[in-house]
Amino acid sequence: MEKILFLVILLLAISFIPHITSVPFDERDLRSDESLWDLYERWQRHHAVAREHQEKQKRFSVFKENAKFIHEFNKQGKPYKLALNKFGDLTKEEFESGYVGSRVHKRKMFLSHTNTNKFMYDSVNVRDLPEFIDWRLKGAVTNVKDQKTCEQELIDCDTSDNQGCSGGLMVDAFKFIEKSGGVTTESDYPYRATNGTCNAMKIKSSVVVIDGHEDVPENNELALLKTVANQPVSVAIEASGQPFQFYSQGVFTGNCSTELSHGVAIVGYGIDKDNTKYWIVKNSWGPDWGEQGYIRMQRNVKAKEGLCGIAMAASYPIKTSPNPPSRKGNISLPHRLSNLYAAELVHTCPCSLAQGT
Repeated sequence: MEKILFLVILLLAISFIPHITSVPFDERDLRSDESLWDLYERWQRHHAVAREHQEKQKRFSVFKENAKFIHEFNKQGKPYKLALNKFGDLTKEEFESGYVGSRVHKRKMFLSHTNTNKFMYDSVNVRDLPEFIDWRLKGAVTNVKDQKTCEQELIDCDTSDNQGCSGGLMVDAFKFIEKSGGVTTESDYPYRATNGTCNAMKIKSSVVVIDGHEDVPENNELALLKTVANQPVSVAIEASGQPFQFYSQGVFTGNCSTELSHGVAIVGYGIDKDNTKYWIVKNSWGPDWGEQGYIRMQRNVKAKEGLCGIAMAASYPIKTSPNPPSRKGNISLPHRLSNLYAAELVHTCPCSLAQGT
C-alpha cells in the first residue's frame, strides 16, 4: 500500500513540474521600452509568432501592459502564479472573444440543465470517498487539446441546438451522441477549425456510444465530488479575465464571476500541501497553458455555485451497453473507460483565434 501511495505522489510531482511554456522575466526586463522590446522579441521566438511591422508595434503596446500586470500580480503572494504564455500580446477582449466567449445565450445553459431528482451517485457515502483521485492516472483522459483539435464531428453535425464554431453546450453534445448512435475517432473525423458539412457516412462509424446523461444537482459541490470520484464530469465555468488568460501554476482561487462562458472537464480532485482542496480541471487551450493544459481550481468555497460557477451546470454520460465492434485500424475502448472518456471529450469549444492573425 505504501509503495502504491509513493508512486501516486511521484506521478503527481512529475505531472506538475512546469514545462518551459512561457518566457521568464524579472523587474529588469520592465525598466525601459528597450528592455521590454528585447523581452517581446524573446517571447516571439519562443512561441514562434511572426508579426508584420505595423501590427508588431500595436502588439508590443499590449504586450508591455500584460507583462507589467503579470509581474505586479505575482508579487501579491497568491497561491497561484501567472506567466507570459502564448497569449502574451492579446488584449483581454481578444482573448475572451477567441478562447472563452460562446455566442450561445447564457440563459440557455440553465434551460438545458434541468433540475431532476435522478442522480445515480446520490447514495454514495462521502466518508467512503478517496481523499485524492486523478482519472489521468487511470487511463480515462485523452490528451489535452488546443481548440484547434476539438471534435469536428460535433461542430459539423451537432447543429440543432449547438452552433458549431460559435460555441455550444455539453448537454446538447451528449444528446447528439445519444441520438446519432455514438461518436467516431478524431483520426476518422479530424478537426479543421471551421464550420463544415456533416459527413453522414463518418458519423455512422462510431467507436464509442453512450446510453444517456444526467445532470449533477446544481449548486452542490458535495454532489459534484461524489460524481468525480466515479468518473470525469463536464462542467461550465466563467473563464474570462487576465488571471485565467495567464494562469501558470498553483491552486486558482479567483477572482471570477458565475457568468458561465466556457466548457471544461473535471478529471479529479485533491488537497494541496497547505490543505487547500482543489478540482483538477482539463482545459482546451493546449498543453502549453497552465499546468500542462490543466488548472487546479479551489473547491469547497463558501459560494454554493462553486468557484467560477463550477457547480452550476455539471453533466456526465451514462453507459450500460457495449461499444460497436472495432473496425480495422480503430481502437476498441474497454466498456468502463469509454464511459469516462465520453465525459471529458464533450466540453465543446469554439474555433480558436489563431496566433499571428
